[in-house]
Amino acid sequence: MMTRKTGAQILWDALEHQGVETVFGYPGGAILPVYDALLDSTIHHVLVRHEQGAAHMADGFGRASGRAGVAIATSGPGATNLVTGIATAMLDSSPCVFITGQVPSHVIGTDAFQETDITGVTLPITKHNFLVTKTEDIAQTIKKAFHIAEGGRPGPVLVDITKDAQQGECDYEWDDSPVELPSRTPRPTVSPEELDHAAEILNTAKRPLILAGRGVTLSGATGLLADFVEKTQIPVAMTLLGIGGFPASHPLNLGMMGMHGEAWVNQAIQNADVLLALGMRFDDRVVGDPKKFAPAARKIHLEIDPSEVNKIVQVEVALIGDLAGSLRALAPKVSCQDLAPWHGFIRDLKGDSAVRDIQQLPDSGHLYAAHVISDLWNLTEGNALVVTDVGQHQMWAAQYYKHDAPRKLITSGGLGTMGFALPAAIGAKVARPDEEVWVIVGDGGFQMTAAELSTCAQEGLKLNVAIINNGYLGMVRQWQEFFYDKRYAATPMRNPDFVKLAQAHGLLGLRVDKRAGIEEVVATARAAEGTTVIDFRVEKEDTVYPMVPPGNTIEAMIRRPESALEKKDDKALVKKD
Repeated sequence: MMTRKTGAQILWDALEHQGVETVFGYPGGAILPVYDALLDSTIHHVLVRHEQGAAHMADGFGRASGRAGVAIATSGPGATNLVTGIATAMLDSSPCVFITGQVPSHVIGTDAFQETDITGVTLPITKHNFLVTKTEDIAQTIKKAFHIAEGGRPGPVLVDITKDAQQGECDYEWDDSPVELPSRTPRPTVSPEELDHAAEILNTAKRPLILAGRGVTLSGATGLLADFVEKTQIPVAMTLLGIGGFPASHPLNLGMMGMHGEAWVNQAIQNADVLLALGMRFDDRVVGDPKKFAPAARKIHLEIDPSEVNKIVQVEVALIGDLAGSLRALAPKVSCQDLAPWHGFIRDLKGDSAVRDIQQLPDSGHLYAAHVISDLWNLTEGNALVVTDVGQHQMWAAQYYKHDAPRKLITSGGLGTMGFALPAAIGAKVARPDEEVWVIVGDGGFQMTAAELSTCAQEGLKLNVAIINNGYLGMVRQWQEFFYDKRYAATPMRNPDFVKLAQAHGLLGLRVDKRAGIEEVVATARAAEGTTVIDFRVEKEDTVYPMVPPGNTIEAMIRRPESALEKKDDKALVKKD
């Protein structure tokens, strides 16, 4: 029934019709009419401590649920504080809707107080954005925003609403008709000729390899991929964001590829004769030198976004469209093959490469990040939803915490955003309240958004925060060690007492500096009612191995020095490289 409503009221009604139950935000002058109308809405608002936190919470919600997370901010600095989070979501194809207030339409362009052209600022880092100046346009714009954010290759959409549009009134009735946008028309199905070509390549392959990216999860193709692998027996290599799209425990899951991927995975890629790339974009951290990437391999790319095809690596066949649909159509055309020689070749590569055996190493009195993460995996039986920040701990988490299900590892891949973990974990916990959520974060990244501990306390959220505290900006220090003669400029850190910091927020704080203490503190954290912060004091100058130097081929890896192993140095975390 038609009723008279303000733009602010219409906004909340439109969000409710999109199924939104929680938004993350921070009020301010240009968005104040919306916040006034919030009191009459059924939607729960999470008050963040910084707008960047709101953006990452919306992102974490989107990654954990597959539905668009929503963040709200005011104009000017409120809007620009969202920018890092928007770019993070864009690079990793995360569905989000960002709503910002804007100064009244009649003063746009006059440098009014807290005026910023946020649609101009975010044009390169959004899937689409809108400037709304009329009250009657708000509802339809919100519908379009969710349709765009969640459809096709997901991504962030920004809706900037002027203050007068929020305050204005119009006759309103929700319109349930489908959204029709020329840019969102269904893609044509893959042609039979393309499918036959791809199948012919796979059916004649002797050393095929699947490269599985985030698109496997985004398209809901995890089950299809598992069936395809069981039929074809083709081994699978994972991108960082693809982890969980194919079970880590499956014998044909080789592990992570790329700069800090497993040595045998990168070597297998370079020796493959066919690569089947699924929902991955051949980014520089995976490919290294694109001119020398898998030089003997014929390449097939299943990808929904045509702009990603042949952007970095040239492929022979591109099946453009929804990955699940393309894989479903391809599978019947691919015959089972005898790949035993290929499997044996990879086993030999693995035997000659880094074999991590953390559990069998004696406790030497030193605490390493790999100890923490490996033990955490065991103690949680691999079932936790893990949210990481960016740096060394992120790579160790990818190497040592194995995931068998999708959407259980949430991390900033494309942009590599420090400060992501804690707020993104809040969003993930809101999306999936029954999950056990662990935040794995470095001491540097944690301090960028540590204020969101107050948000955890205010919301009564149960998170477990594992700070991998080495007193350095660890990954930057590692680069300085390898490429700048150990000239540690601006990487040593003087940290606060993280236990007292947690207590200042009314939360439980714990500390560990020996491996023998891990089990007890993890049990205490898991049993606690609220958020718990654990300060893991790990070795200061530990290093992530292997590592591909930037610009090199992916098999040109820096390995752990043999001298350390020969001397049985207790710092060595691997038996052989």
